[in-house]
Amino acid sequence: MTGGGAVGGWVLGVDSGGSGLRVALAPAADPSSALTTASREPVRTGPAGIDAAHLLEQLLPMARALLERARSTGTGDSPPAPGTDGGAGGAAGPAAVAIGAAGMATLGDDLRAVLPGALEAAFGVRRLALAADAVTAYAGAIGQRPGAVVAAGTGMIAIGTDLTGWRRADGWGHLLGDCGGGAWIGRAGLEAAMRGHDGRRGGSAALLARLEAVFGPADELPGLLYPRSDRPALLASFAPEVARCAADDPVAARILAGAADDIAAAAAAVCPPPSAGSCEVALTGGLFKMGDPLLVPLREALSAQLPHARPVSAAGDPLNGSLTLAAALATDSLTLPRDPRMLRVTAPSDDADQDT
Repeated sequence: MTGGGAVGGWVLGVDSGGSGLRVALAPAADPSSALTTASREPVRTGPAGIDAAHLLEQLLPMARALLERARSTGTGDSPPAPGTDGGAGGAAGPAAVAIGAAGMATLGDDLRAVLPGALEAAFGVRRLALAADAVTAYAGAIGQRPGAVVAAGTGMIAIGTDLTGWRRADGWGHLLGDCGGGAWIGRAGLEAAMRGHDGRRGGSAALLARLEAVFGPADELPGLLYPRSDRPALLASFAPEVARCAADDPVAARILAGAADDIAAAAAAVCPPPSAGSCEVALTGGLFKMGDPLLVPLREALSAQLPHARPVSAAGDPLNGSLTLAAALATDSLTLPRDPRMLRVTAPSDDADQDT
């Protein structure tokens, strides 16, 4: 970003995903000192994509409550009281807002059309970042440095940047990809269990025993699985059982080794090349709570496929990432690359080019 002058003040970060809406308010100078609140109601998706009206219906009262909590602390850095200049266009409110949403890249047209005007009307906000959740995961994990982040839970996506553009790998859902993610591991484990049930090659008696302990008789699993609308989550629920069996069952161990190879391949596809200089790789998401059964083969796969990269611990989560983006906007220090779908930014210096 250029021009406009650093604003500072307080910033608002938003993380919208399948488990609901999380909102945080923090000083731009110290995004780690945040007040937070959350709703467990996911924002609806309709024919126009992610429903901007439904997001605003939840976000505006949550943001107002956080602003009031911050004011009630009485600190010198408190947001301005209603009726005073909020440092963001005249109304009391945050100096900048960053919203990360699952599906923003492909389903975010309504958000991109509605939110800039709605947030300016509500709070005077003229510095706004609308980001794919992979971007906020990146910013939370690594910040604004070159590298790659793999976010894995039920699904799996990798995103990387050399600070000139974004690269993405996978994240195509459980039918077309998400290779190495929780649903992928769980489905492979259940397939091996069913092979064991049938007496086919590649079957696992250990995984069959876990299937029956968790779901009941193996031959009843199709009737339980196929009618469900949450099949990816149900498949992913079996991934920890694969990890529990891996130490003693070679079939389970091979499944996790294959997942590790796919995760490393996604990271390698998006990581800046050695010619770009140093590159950090971070892992974030619930899948990696599996621990050593997955992490040991993953470290080996990353070392083989990305010998020039440096593994780092994720510094924070997507909500931390949204605060990082908002603080960078407020202080004119955003260096992550803008992109019409991955990271759309509006700011006073962009008045002539609002769709950058």
